[in-house]
Amino acid sequence: MALPAYATPLDRIWHYGFRTVCGAIFLFLIMPILVIIPLSFNAEPYFTFTPGMLQLDPDAFGLRWYEDIINNEQWIHSIKNSFIIGIAATILATSLGTLAALGLSRSYLPYRNALMGLLISPMIVPLIISAAGMFFFYSDVGLAQTYPGIILAHTALGTPFVVITVTATLIGFDHSLTRAAQNLGANPTTTFFKVQMPLILPGVISGALFAFVTSFDEVVVVLFLSGFEQRTVPRQMWSGIREQISPTILAVATLLITFSIILMTGLELLRRRNERLRGLSPG
Repeated sequence: MALPAYATPLDRIWHYGFRTVCGAIFLFLIMPILVIIPLSFNAEPYFTFTPGMLQLDPDAFGLRWYEDIINNEQWIHSIKNSFIIGIAATILATSLGTLAALGLSRSYLPYRNALMGLLISPMIVPLIISAAGMFFFYSDVGLAQTYPGIILAHTALGTPFVVITVTATLIGFDHSLTRAAQNLGANPTTTFFKVQMPLILPGVISGALFAFVTSFDEVVVVLFLSGFEQRTVPRQMWSGIREQISPTILAVATLLITFSIILMTGLELLRRRNERLRGLSPG
C-alpha cells in the first residue's frame, strides 16, 4: 500500500524499515526450507552443494532421488499409509469437530468454556505427553501398532483444529435461519444440511485441511504407536535419517513442501470466500 502524500520523513522511515525487518525475518525462516529444494536434484549422494551445482552444470542435477521414491517399496508403502491414515482421521475429526462446534455455539450450553478448553487441550498439552499417554492406554486395550489406533490418535490431534475453525465460522451465523426452517416444518437433519452446512462449509473444509495436514505431518505419536507396517512418511524420514542417510529424504521433503503450499493456498482461498459470504472484504 502506497504512503499518503502527507506522510512525514519519519513515517516513511518507519514504513520501509518495518517492511525490511519483516522481509528479513521471513527470509530467515524460509531459507532452510528453500535450500532443501535444489539439493533434492543433486545427482550425487550428498547433502551439500557440489562444485557442479554451484557452477550450474546441467550434469550435476537430476531426478535420481525422485526415481528412488518410486522404485523403493518402503517409501511407496509409507506414502500409502500416510494418505489412508490421514484421510480416515480427517473424516472422523471433521465429523466430531463439527458436531462439537455446533453444540458449543449454543448460548445456553452449560460449562461451555470448560468444554471448549477440554476439546482443544490436545493443542496445548506437549505432544510427547499425549503420545506417551496414548501408548500406555492403547497398549492396554490392544490398539498399539494397529491402523485403528493410529487413526484414533490422529483424530484426537486433528479435532481441535476443526472445532476452532468451525466455531469461528459460527460466530457470525444467524441462528434465526435455523428457527425459520424449523417453523416451516424442517426436521433437524434437513435444517443442518440445507441451511447450516452450506454457510459453514468453508470453515468445515478449512478445519478438515488442518486436520489432514496435522495427521500427514505427525511423527511423535507414530513413533510411539506404529509398527513396521504402519510406518508413515514422517516416520520413514525419521528412520532414514537415523539408519540410512539418503538424499531421497530431500526429494520427499520437497514433495511435502509443494503439497503443503497447495493446501495452504486452498485454505487462503477458502478464507477469502468465507469473508465474502459473511459480507466482509477479503484482506
